[in-house]
Amino acid sequence: MYKYDEYDAGIVAARVEEFRDQVQRRLAGHMTEDQFKPLRLMNGLYLQLHAYMLRVAVPYGTLNSRQMHLLAHIARKYDRGYGHFTTRQNLQYNWIKLEDAPDILAELATVEMHAIQTSGNCIRNISSDQFAGAAADEITDPRPWAELLRQWSTFHPEFSYLPRKFKIAVIASDTDRAAMRLHDIGIQIVRNDAGELGARIYAGGGMGRTPMIASLIKEFVPFADFVSYLEACLRVYNRHGRRDNIYKARIKILIHALGAEEYARQVEEEFQAVKALGIDPPQAEFDRIAAHFAPPAFEADAPDTVDRSDPDFAVWLDQNVHAHQAPGYAVVTISLKPIGGIPGDASADQIDVMADLAERYSFDELRVTHAQNIVLPHVRKADLYTVWQALREAGLAEANLDLISDIIACPGLDYCSLANARSIPLAQKISERFAEPARQRDLGELKLKISGCINACGHHHAGHIGILGVDRKGTENYQLLLGGSGAEDVSLADITGPGFSEDGVVDAIERATDLYVRERTPGERFVDTYRRIGMAPFKEAIYG
Repeated sequence: MYKYDEYDAGIVAARVEEFRDQVQRRLAGHMTEDQFKPLRLMNGLYLQLHAYMLRVAVPYGTLNSRQMHLLAHIARKYDRGYGHFTTRQNLQYNWIKLEDAPDILAELATVEMHAIQTSGNCIRNISSDQFAGAAADEITDPRPWAELLRQWSTFHPEFSYLPRKFKIAVIASDTDRAAMRLHDIGIQIVRNDAGELGARIYAGGGMGRTPMIASLIKEFVPFADFVSYLEACLRVYNRHGRRDNIYKARIKILIHALGAEEYARQVEEEFQAVKALGIDPPQAEFDRIAAHFAPPAFEADAPDTVDRSDPDFAVWLDQNVHAHQAPGYAVVTISLKPIGGIPGDASADQIDVMADLAERYSFDELRVTHAQNIVLPHVRKADLYTVWQALREAGLAEANLDLISDIIACPGLDYCSLANARSIPLAQKISERFAEPARQRDLGELKLKISGCINACGHHHAGHIGILGVDRKGTENYQLLLGGSGAEDVSLADITGPGFSEDGVVDAIERATDLYVRERTPGERFVDTYRRIGMAPFKEAIYG
């Protein structure tokens, strides 16, 4: 993983001391909350319903054990003993005291972490495939490309005050594990006919009030033009994006208004001007970055078989373990979705356990997924049973990856000042209704996602089943959506009809899944059956 150089360390240290001064002035009453707000947001500090929330950046989701242990320490010392992993591969603390925020940032800096650009109208945390560097199906590790973009975008003077927040995802396989086309810019690293690596660029995706799927803007951008082309994409948006209406300020609205073809034409024209500036890094700089992501020293003769005699272990293997590019190794996903638990939450003790397992069994590396789980990317197959036993003892061995109880959920009205409805209690009720493991496995892959408001932090538009919390005359109400996907078969979910109470939407989900079981053909996922038979039968089953 990438290690800070002297410039990175200097930037972060300077920002910590700058923010410490700002907090002291706020606490002394020398600044109003309105004056302080843009300053704290630039440092990832939000004022929520009950306390301050701090969002810590985890670039492209990659962590080491030292960083993970410090996250556990902060949870114990400054929060209420837990952290919440988010859909941008970050971590949030929900109970922060303002006077502690500078000390937290200073402690994060000791392990090369920060909260810079986790908020505000800037380029946010660059996200990526959580299996990067390990996936059997990738053509290269996308993280050096993501790191290059992180360095390019951090404190970029032209893009620090964009019309609206801006999100970028980078992948390097045809399997999309990062919801790439639901980002402002989505990048897939590909090879051209000559075998050269470059970037396929999509733009204009996003969820929220007006969900859209990104359009293909450029089929192939060679590395030599990569930064210049991205700069041109942002320049066109920064120039023409609306600043008069927060609801129409995202790049997706601009591209929808211009048309993808016209936006691409303007980007191409802007690219010619940007290219002349000479901002693209030399190959040697990319090679320097890429060296930080060199593959670990895998054992050449690592055993390539696993003893499956323990039936519970075998179930976990089938559900939570994926193929690795190195023989004798596997990719392990740790579910943070226990039945009746809070999606994405982990206690300080659990965070420490995951850190210890990474250090001992995964070449000191962990990943945060956009589905709010944790990955150990490089585990010897011979160690899988030991790892599973340790996870089970820590309450982290739920074998439910991609099943109905592997729910994505935002914090909702329990914490968020923007939310209209609670997400957490609903997620708990759904997981409890479908708690039976055999039933979950029979339903198969079923992505269920919950947002407490239209901002869609829970990605409800991309759920095979999505739920949106709304305010209906002062009462929490839930709209049910079907047919979405954030994967390579990307699609936006459709609203079924009138909303439900909290208990009512759980019943509606059960009726929808019962119909799926009756109507599916062999091998069909829930979303496949929905696409084949359409909304009408589901609507009839749900509403009667």
